[in-house]
Amino acid sequence: MPTVVSSPWKPNRPARAIIAAVLLCLGLAGAGPDARAQAPVRPAVEAAPQAVPGFWDPRRRPERPDLSRLTVIRFLTETDYPPFNFTGPDGNPAGFNVDLARAICDEIKVTCTVQMRRFETLIDALSSNRGDAIIASMAVTPQMRARLDFSDPYYRAPARFVSRRDAVMTEIRPEFLEGKKIGAVAGTAHEAYLKAMFTDAEIKAYPNEDALRQALRRAEVDLIFGDGISLAFWVNGTDSADCCAFSGGPFVESRYFGEGVGIGVRKGNDLLRQALNWALFRVWEKGRYTDLWLRYFSISPF
Repeated sequence: MPTVVSSPWKPNRPARAIIAAVLLCLGLAGAGPDARAQAPVRPAVEAAPQAVPGFWDPRRRPERPDLSRLTVIRFLTETDYPPFNFTGPDGNPAGFNVDLARAICDEIKVTCTVQMRRFETLIDALSSNRGDAIIASMAVTPQMRARLDFSDPYYRAPARFVSRRDAVMTEIRPEFLEGKKIGAVAGTAHEAYLKAMFTDAEIKAYPNEDALRQALRRAEVDLIFGDGISLAFWVNGTDSADCCAFSGGPFVESRYFGEGVGIGVRKGNDLLRQALNWALFRVWEKGRYTDLWLRYFSISPF
């Protein structure tokens, strides 16, 4: 496996413009004819039903732990990763992760606090007992398991290809991209995956997501490959100027893109980890998780 030089536990951060994109985007991207089609592909007038990810098996209900031993849960989250975490109009923490944390505490019937910090300071804050759990879109990887224990995954960020709208492909395989120019952010798992699996393509590395997306708009590359959630908002937002669309389906290989996103707790804190797993299942079982997902993600990254 190629070396991934970027942090293995921090997914790519989308731009601040995502908040505006959430309000402006109305449909799904990704459906289209194959690469031989010449006419531009436009989104359907009515979006397909949203795919809501789920990691819970109704036949495997977690046992209810002794919740009487929990009196408060101090959640830590990051400051600026919309729509997962951001500062709301009232100055308080907001976003999908924050609302999910509050739903968890509602199930456990315990007082919760949510403190926002820079992403790179979260683990140190947890280790020094300035918080009890990290809910900040942290990918579960072997490297992170060595430092933290995790709840069951509560979502997954797939990798996706994006092409210009006049060159959409319904399916992508390595042999389909022979000789094609594919862009990725340098030092990421996405670049490593391309180098390992798409060996007959020309891989071009870019310093950040903005440079990567501009390269596709300027036709410097045929496709780009990156975080599906971030790309979904860009494709359907104003910044893309309606240039591009998803090609092919999602890539979710855990070896490169992690086992999913979980809530991190200090090593050995089994009571809290089990309580979180029980509460997450209850939130999903009652339909509250689906309501939250559809509130924040009108655009499917899958």
